Amino acid sequence: MSRFRKAESGMTLAEHLAEARRRFLLSSGSIIVLGIVAFVLYTPILHVLQEPYCRAAPDHCKFLVTNPLDGLTLRIKIAFFGGLVFASPIVFWHVWRFITPGLKATERRYAVPFVSASFVFFAAGVTVAYYSFQHAIQFLQSIGGQTLVSEYNPNQYLGLFLLMMFIFGVTFEFPVVLVALELARIVSPRQLLRSWRYALIAITIAAAVFTPSGDPLSMLALAVPLTAFYFLAIGVGKLLHR
Repeated sequence: MSRFRKAESGMTLAEHLAEARRRFLLSSGSIIVLGIVAFVLYTPILHVLQEPYCRAAPDHCKFLVTNPLDGLTLRIKIAFFGGLVFASPIVFWHVWRFITPGLKATERRYAVPFVSASFVFFAAGVTVAYYSFQHAIQFLQSIGGQTLVSEYNPNQYLGLFLLMMFIFGVTFEFPVVLVALELARIVSPRQLLRSWRYALIAITIAAAVFTPSGDPLSMLALAVPLTAFYFLAIGVGKLLHR
């Protein structure tokens, strides 16, 4: 095993590029295969994505299609993003397998926890966005007033919903990034703790700017976990530096 690792870490640039190409093709293939699965499972996936809308408007939550191609576009979009979500563990695995040979022995032990934490936090962000979207729909409907009849185009609805889940998923990587910076000694837990007031202001502004729906509850659902993650990263950093 040690010889194998040594051989991998001593790869030439051409061999690194070939390995990157192989990992990329395997990841892309998994996305395509699982995208086909999502294409077949279009109806139950659409029902899951439609659920927040139906909770917000239980008596009237059907989609309005005005273009003959809307149904096909929606199914392809669900297949693509479904493939990305279903294949994300495989993609993370290939990223880890690609970077591991270039890491030192002391760094390699952190690879699996970091990859696992990245996936878990991203999934947590997507989940929070999913359950917050009902309140976002209710807020947006109330802003328009009672005289408006809401009949959403499914592609526009899905575009907003997926954007919100993506932003929440990415921003929930915040503690992983902070811990990585602490391990790289770019920042220290003491510096982060000393700057907590500025961090809270920055988190509040970021939540207001990056929440696509603009409703107060979704902003709170983003800002509160990020604040908790900030102090969690400080605690983890202190443990790792002992």
